[in-house]
Amino acid sequence: MPRRLPLVLIGLAALTPVAAVAALQQQADRPAGLITPARAAVHPAFDIVHTRISVRRNLAVFRMRVSGRAGARRPTRTGKLAGSRVFSYVWPTTLDPGVVGFEAGSGILAFAVTSHPDFDDTPLFDENGDGRLGNDGDLWHSHWVVLAPDAACGAGALKVVDIPGGATPRLPKTWPGLPILIDSPGWSPTFRGRTVTVRVPFDDLSPVRAARFDGVTAGLRVNESLHAPLLCVTNVFKTASGDLSLPGTTD
Repeated sequence: MPRRLPLVLIGLAALTPVAAVAALQQQADRPAGLITPARAAVHPAFDIVHTRISVRRNLAVFRMRVSGRAGARRPTRTGKLAGSRVFSYVWPTTLDPGVVGFEAGSGILAFAVTSHPDFDDTPLFDENGDGRLGNDGDLWHSHWVVLAPDAACGAGALKVVDIPGGATPRLPKTWPGLPILIDSPGWSPTFRGRTVTVRVPFDDLSPVRAARFDGVTAGLRVNESLHAPLLCVTNVFKTASGDLSLPGTTD
């Protein structure tokens, strides 16, 4: 029985040589990751146009490009924790939370780059270099978070999963002590023009290679009562896929 040719080659065979070369070049020029059309209705700092996770040596490289200057907009300081806002660039994934030290199967594992001037949730790190560990939440920094739906945050909205009083779930070593499933691993984001990039080391990259992902820019809000749900996703600026279907594949 003759071998079946890949469909892309069958299609190219029907083209003229010049058209076939052009088609192959178009495929080669297409960047990896998720490409999203710009939208005028979204603030340019959060208007996602390209989302990607790639593997390089022992690193997972998270990248997001927007139509404006990445990181240019941060929340306004309110002077109190309750009701304060968080802005974020987020990569929701199909990775199991157990991969980074949470309980397996505890929700949607997402990598996030956030800014929130009213509180600091990276107690192990001094991002602004002033010798104090608790005053630099306004600077962009990274987290792993576990997300789950909660109607208390709004219809179809997500929250960072709460830790009930008295519960002792498995947590990463760099958990910042908040009663939610959040990790503050200290991997610094780099902002360059329209792109934010974070390089995250892994001992075993095989789960990352097999994962799917999406891209989201969003605002979160701390509960006014400081009770569960403590941190809700209250304003999704843009989703790369349009429907949070996590269609991206790692390259």
